[in-house]
Amino acid sequence: MTYAKLQNGSDIRGIALEGVDGEAVNLTDEAVYDLARAFATWLSKKTGKKQLRIAVGRDSRLSGQKLQHAITDGLLFDGAQIFDCDMATTPAMFMACVFPQTDCDGSIMITASHLPWNRNGMKFFDKEGGLESHQIKELREIADTDRFERAAEGSMQKCDLMALYATHLKNIIKEAIQAADYAHPLKDLHIVVDAGNGAGGFFATDVLGPLGADISGSQFLEPDGSFPNHIPNPENKEAMASVCRAVLENKADLGLIFDTDVDRSSAVDEFGNPISRNAIIALAALIAKNDHPATTIVTDSVTSDELHAFLESHGMKHVRFKRGYKNVINEAKRLNENGIDCQLAIETSGHAAYKNNYFLDDGAYLATRIVIEAVKDRLSTRLADLKHPLEEGEFRLPIDGDDFIEYGNAVIERLTRKAADTPFIQAADSNFEGIRLNFDSGHGNGWLLVRMSLHDPILPCNIESNTPGGVKQIKQWLNQALRDETRLDRTILE
Repeated sequence: MTYAKLQNGSDIRGIALEGVDGEAVNLTDEAVYDLARAFATWLSKKTGKKQLRIAVGRDSRLSGQKLQHAITDGLLFDGAQIFDCDMATTPAMFMACVFPQTDCDGSIMITASHLPWNRNGMKFFDKEGGLESHQIKELREIADTDRFERAAEGSMQKCDLMALYATHLKNIIKEAIQAADYAHPLKDLHIVVDAGNGAGGFFATDVLGPLGADISGSQFLEPDGSFPNHIPNPENKEAMASVCRAVLENKADLGLIFDTDVDRSSAVDEFGNPISRNAIIALAALIAKNDHPATTIVTDSVTSDELHAFLESHGMKHVRFKRGYKNVINEAKRLNENGIDCQLAIETSGHAAYKNNYFLDDGAYLATRIVIEAVKDRLSTRLADLKHPLEEGEFRLPIDGDDFIEYGNAVIERLTRKAADTPFIQAADSNFEGIRLNFDSGHGNGWLLVRMSLHDPILPCNIESNTPGGVKQIKQWLNQALRDETRLDRTILE
């Protein structure tokens, strides 16, 4: 059996449950069993150890418990000492490799982030962090050929990892605030948490509440893999609108929202305004600036010109890089290796990785740092000078055919040549992904980014403008420029 179609960048993802027409189950018990055994073999070769310590956890997805049983069966067969973490978050699963109480050689998180209820997946960690895409390919190849290494029969023990993790976050808050009431530094703060029925409810009940915060009005804290209230995704408009309403209705000082496995988060200020996308980057960057005033911030490619101006006006440097949380994290690591101080890698999706937190994209850690800032000052004040584009839009153009990556890149090359022959368009100074074009005033007064999707047959097109109707103008130019691209579905541009 081949598991190539289950690889999604540095993750394994697939369909785990029946119930959606046209979507047959491919993330089977057999698949996760084989991939778990492959991870043990890979990790044993890397570490030189026969008796491995491996933590296994899951988010709230309906298929999670069944898949966890299959994974632990495989690891037991290969002699691992398993720490059964049950319900957990993705960042906490990495910390199982860091905390001295667990000191694991590796860990497996069962999650598919914000994807629909019938999907699930696997994320793998060792002591160096999350495995890279080429390492996942190595796991697949081991699983495909059944080249597993066996040791004596393994063992399994329950592990309350989330209690360790909650204590870790509480200590960060207490040490940073140094309140007179050391045990209850948040007693004057009202915080609404929206966990979207994912794994993030612990942040309200086990971190904020015990520190004295008023968490009344928090919602959807109970894990429910059918996600009955809204998609657990800070980028989802309905999800963000829901937590904004909750902040206003409860007159809270701050709102926090997590995705399913809590590797992403965003916030809401005291006026019910969302702090997401460019704004969450701005806030996270200000936090990094506290101890590193001139640090470099690495973001994904779709950030606004207004954010760029904000970061530079606050003394920081801004580097746009490729979409994908692993891409921005690895670029930040590369800059540090080359002697350039970079304290934060962050995507507009809410994946934020701080250097002082192992460059781990951790929504609960970001939320922890935001809470500390909220004790010092209102978030609306902190972001008062961040400007926003007047208009923005994203248009995702489907590509027909199997060779969609080659075709999409060829489309971008042809578009680049057309833009070069257009007098009111200039190519952006630096861009590491697709093509970013600046449009003069009178012709849209904004920018366009066209790139290939990381994994799907899609050509995403992001547009921002500071002129009424500017997005429409730029979109019309784009539609005309692509008129001969017969394999593109341009309906959305019309």
